[in-house]
Amino acid sequence: MLEILAPAGTIECANAAIDNGADAVYLGLSAFSARQGAGNFDEASFRAIVQKAHFCGAKIYVAMNTLVKDGELDDFFRSLLFAWNEGADAIIMQDIFLGKIVHERYPEIVLHLSTQAGVCGLDGAKIAKEYGFSRVILARETPIEEMAKIAKIIETETFVQGALCTCFSGQCYFSSFAGGNSGNRGRCKQPCRKLYAYDRNGNAEKNYALSLSDLCVGEDIEKLIGAGVVSFKIEGRMRRPEYVAAAVRYYRSVLGNVGDKEEALSDLRRTYNRGNYTKGLAFGQDKRFLSTAIQGHIGEKVGVVKVVGGKFMVESKFKPQNGDAFKILRDGKEIGGATYQKTEGRAFIITSKTRLKNGDGVFVTTDTAVANRVLNAQKLGKVPLRLRFFEGEFASVACGELYLQSETKLQSAQSRPLTVEELKACFLKTDGLPVEVTFDEVDVQGNIFIPKSALNAFRRDFYALLAEKIAKKDNRQYEYTPFTTDKNAGKNEKIAVISNDFSDVETDIAIYKADDYNASLPDDFLNGNFEKYLIYPSFATAKDLLALQDRLQEGKIDGIYTENYGGLVFAKEHGVKVFAGTGLNLTNALSVATLLKENRVEYYALSKELNGEELSALTGEKAFALSSGGIKIMDLCYCPFGKTCNQCDKKRVYTLTDEGGREFPVRRYNSADGTCRFEVYNCADLVGIGVKDAGKLIDLTLVEDKKQAITAKGNEQQQKQTYKNYTSGHYKRGVL
Repeated sequence: MLEILAPAGTIECANAAIDNGADAVYLGLSAFSARQGAGNFDEASFRAIVQKAHFCGAKIYVAMNTLVKDGELDDFFRSLLFAWNEGADAIIMQDIFLGKIVHERYPEIVLHLSTQAGVCGLDGAKIAKEYGFSRVILARETPIEEMAKIAKIIETETFVQGALCTCFSGQCYFSSFAGGNSGNRGRCKQPCRKLYAYDRNGNAEKNYALSLSDLCVGEDIEKLIGAGVVSFKIEGRMRRPEYVAAAVRYYRSVLGNVGDKEEALSDLRRTYNRGNYTKGLAFGQDKRFLSTAIQGHIGEKVGVVKVVGGKFMVESKFKPQNGDAFKILRDGKEIGGATYQKTEGRAFIITSKTRLKNGDGVFVTTDTAVANRVLNAQKLGKVPLRLRFFEGEFASVACGELYLQSETKLQSAQSRPLTVEELKACFLKTDGLPVEVTFDEVDVQGNIFIPKSALNAFRRDFYALLAEKIAKKDNRQYEYTPFTTDKNAGKNEKIAVISNDFSDVETDIAIYKADDYNASLPDDFLNGNFEKYLIYPSFATAKDLLALQDRLQEGKIDGIYTENYGGLVFAKEHGVKVFAGTGLNLTNALSVATLLKENRVEYYALSKELNGEELSALTGEKAFALSSGGIKIMDLCYCPFGKTCNQCDKKRVYTLTDEGGREFPVRRYNSADGTCRFEVYNCADLVGIGVKDAGKLIDLTLVEDKKQAITAKGNEQQQKQTYKNYTSGHYKRGVL
């Protein structure tokens, strides 16, 4: 069965989704949700929405898709079990290792692997299934050809509507290092939506260089169905109820031919539309993928400005009303906002703090008529009852297999007996349940007397029992007992270096980062006196992996350094060792212990978002911590220059400059299919001497004086002289 999956940051949004025909809703509890800025759900509101959803035939998926630290594990598992015990249909998780633990201890809990886990190919799908997940939520960058392969292994869900992250799923540290708010912890401050300038072809003009248009797959959803995708996800847990309602209505019209598709799409544009929509990377980067001129909601164009006697007139078929708001564009760029003032003849007048000109585009961004219309729907669950009230017998009420009998037998009436109409009227009072009651059978025999208070109590008991049964379904009830883990023994004194050039590098472990995936491995790497690892990237296509496989044959390669869970499968299938990279985001002892059960794991690097104390708790003879050098903060799996290849200067390193003058290096490299990909590095390099008992991981990808950087590995003052700008990262304070 195909599924329209809607977002809900609040109970109002969840109700809007269900009332407009969503098959499932995903939401977060008060903690451990990747959208901590959303309203999210406390225990009471969660119980209420699970009840409504299940009465109306919809499912509830609970997003617990943030990274979890050691001190949070007890609360995490208690919250997870609360959600399941109260009727959640599935739990969404980012940490695949914690997911494996959940599956082993609580096998009936249904697990979906978050898009934050970065599943974009067969390797990721295989390990998700092996670890007990029933569904993968595909990375937004996954090509449709890969979707078809993955769908043959495991159930798939993919985004069809809403905001796109500029960075590859689960690998963004921009908000973390720019301001101490981790996207992997649900607190992203969206620095990617601000103004930047690339130093490309001599151009230094600032625009929304990292901002992407909103995704709208629309009728191309049929291609996703052909690829085997079963769940179609709408992004937007931070958005308003009218957006959720309009998005669900639109995709219901597309999938079920319900209503007018063009009207539904227009409604959707007016509730939220950034960049006039893109089809997304599943189908290849299109011309609307980037939204460099407009950062936020653009709405739908309804006319142009005509300045008459100092008034801003708009001739349009659109009939605005009080409360409507507009965005004004000039030459494709936002210049300000406007509100509706009044109507004069065939035109309406808007007011704006900006001095508008003839020809300025007027886009409606708040359409109160649309909001009222899409929020007017109401869906109720159908409850067919069977009532049996016989004089001298126990009263009974049933719905489906649920049956309740009164505690005492019905008495004989001394005066006026209970009527069928009175009995129906009583049970039509549903005590606030979102249901519509019908009667399959009402059998009343004899002269029955039952006190009104007793009849009402019997009704309330039945509906309470029905509500619990419908909400919790047959979910097995689990109790939590704390986990125990032993600290990893031993210490690691090795040095591991990430670089594209090892001609002047002395290290114990070399992790080669290619500038071209099709190029042969350099001699300075192949002939070096160190352990040799090749990078299995966070985003890897089938061609990338074939190229990686070829490189493994070129010399004595020890293994792969992986920033994607899929690397564990790749290593097993190709008989090489694994260096689990920082991209696996190891933040707690349970995940580390689970990883180390994989027999090909030789080393692991801890998350670069942990502080010194948190890192020290997870060290051991196989542990590494990023200690100095560059800090990669984003992987861009698209062309940030709009694929204008014939105009491109194709530099190896660009500079991205923000409004404050901070400069972020952007490395360009060639993937196996010949397309360009990009990595964004922090504006300041990391300095530090590492963590006791953990090896030093040093990223020299963009460092010019590699020899000096290695020499200074244990001396922070020397490092400060080596690097132009520097930071101690999260070592002292960590992230929220």
